[in-house]
Formats: sequence, structure tokens, C-alpha cells
Amino acid sequence: MNNDNLWFRRMTLDDVGQVMKIEREVYEFPWTERIFKDCIRVGYQCWMALQQQHVVGHAVISVTAGESHILNLSIGKAYQRQGFGRRFIEFLVDEARARDAATMLLEVRPSNTAAISCYNSAGFNEIGSRKDYYPATDGREDALLFARQLS
Repeated sequence: MNNDNLWFRRMTLDDVGQVMKIEREVYEFPWTERIFKDCIRVGYQCWMALQQQHVVGHAVISVTAGESHILNLSIGKAYQRQGFGRRFIEFLVDEARARDAATMLLEVRPSNTAAISCYNSAGFNEIGSRKDYYPATDGREDALLFARQLS
């Protein structure tokens, strides 16, 4: 699929139903509708990536005190491994820079090798880990912590 006509818009409360379809499709332990609605209400940067009228993915970032954090980035299965994630990351980086963020952070499961590859190709570097960060079927899974300098 060609990702040239990918565009981005702010997520609204009315979009959460569509967002949840992708969230449930790609995660064993998805965020809840309430989490997304709370993120919108408190003013996090909540975005949707679209191609024509199809939702490709969604993202939530926080930007405060010169630092940004990707809290959620999800690309629908039909759009994975085609450059959509990388394009979305670059959009999020531009949004964070526009809000004077000098650094962008994110966590990722070590088992999510496709996402790790995407983050590496987008200029992120592993800087640490967080023990027992994610729920897992057999307890908890650590997170790898990645960062990218934006300035």
C-alpha cells in the first residue's frame, strides 16, 4: 500500500470507537475507552492517521517541560510494515518540536521486534528498561526505554 496520501487529525471523543477496533486488534492488553477519553479530556496530543477515509492508526503523546513521551502508538494490522508507523512517528516528532520538546521518550515490549525496528529506523536509541512494566499472560513483561533527541 502506498502511504503518500496519509494525513493526520486530532482524535475526538467520537473517534474512540474506531480507535478501540485497532487497539483490540493489535494488543493483547489494549487500553480502555476510558483511558483514551481521559487523555483527550486532559489535553494530551491525541492523533489519528488516515488514508482516504480509513483509520490507519492512532497515537497519544504528552508534551511538558521540554520533553515528549509517546504513550500509545498503534497501526492497524493491514497497514503494518509498510512505512505508516515511521511516517506517523515523524509527524509526532514534528508536533513535539512545535511545542518546544527537546527529547522524545517511549516504552516498547522487548517482544515487539517490528516496533523496535521501526523506532530504531526513526532515530530512537535504547537507553534503559523498566522492570515489570507491561501486563503479560504469565505475569509481567519488562519495557525497553527508547529516546530521541529532537533539537
